[in-house]
Amino acid sequence: MPDNQTTTRKAAALAAFQGLEHEPGVAKPDAILTADNVVRRFGGLTAVDVGHVEIQRGSITALIGPNGAGKTTFFNQLTGFDTADAGSWSFNGKAMNGVPAHKVARSGMVRTFQLTKALSKLTVMENMRLGAQGQKGENFFRALIPGSWRGQEDEITKRAEELLVRFKLDAKSEDFAGSLSGGQRKLLEMARALMVNPELVMLDEPMAGVNPALTQSLLGHVKDLREQGMTVLFVEHDMDMVRDISDWVIVMAQGAIIAEGPPDSIMSDHRVIDAYLGAHHDAPLSEEELQQQLHEAEAALEAEAAEEEAAK
Repeated sequence: MPDNQTTTRKAAALAAFQGLEHEPGVAKPDAILTADNVVRRFGGLTAVDVGHVEIQRGSITALIGPNGAGKTTFFNQLTGFDTADAGSWSFNGKAMNGVPAHKVARSGMVRTFQLTKALSKLTVMENMRLGAQGQKGENFFRALIPGSWRGQEDEITKRAEELLVRFKLDAKSEDFAGSLSGGQRKLLEMARALMVNPELVMLDEPMAGVNPALTQSLLGHVKDLREQGMTVLFVEHDMDMVRDISDWVIVMAQGAIIAEGPPDSIMSDHRVIDAYLGAHHDAPLSEEELQQQLHEAEAALEAEAAEEEAAK
């Protein structure tokens, strides 16, 4: 793709966020995905409690937060892999709550997983073919008449080959997916997701477990999704990567959205720092807190001394 078009895509994405308040749930100029009051509980634990969030079309948005913040659980609700206890969300204006995962994918919203879901006993090419939608050969009666589906299968194979070349997996096309490295499986999963020509690609920790040699390749592919006209929402812990590729950052903590903003400003947001490091990480202790810590320390010492005395 020409550099000027790439620059235009990125500039358009950044321009969409100009002037927006850096507050949770801020409205976007052209939201492709909107969620309201999404709640997911596991027993007495509320894993997700998102009041309102919007994802800007044509942008790369990072969803970050400490471990256990509810990021993957939220992904699971939006993509039909889990059922929310409450709330609603829409994709391109169409309500998606209650829609099963395969229909979510057909609508143009696809996701990858933190732990890859490649079918290890099928070849790389077979994995790719499975990603295509609306295959005529999946119908039992049509499957008995090869002439009714052979042409479509050839088109699917051609698209799969093009994507494998793009992701530098073409040399592995006839290898079993289980023989690939962790990074190559990430590439395969991303390539397979593109078989449905999605509008929104949701990546759950795309760099997790990837060796440094493939990290830059994956970064380039994530950026390229936007240049191809897609919207990207990804979960990541690597703050250098978030700063490098994201246009906008959304922060979750304890299941809720606590902050939004451009990557540079979000890294210095006190709400984000508190979420990662604790609210008192750089604040002096009050007299009451200091006395409480002293009492706890003294109690621990007394208990230890009592144990030693009893052991004599």
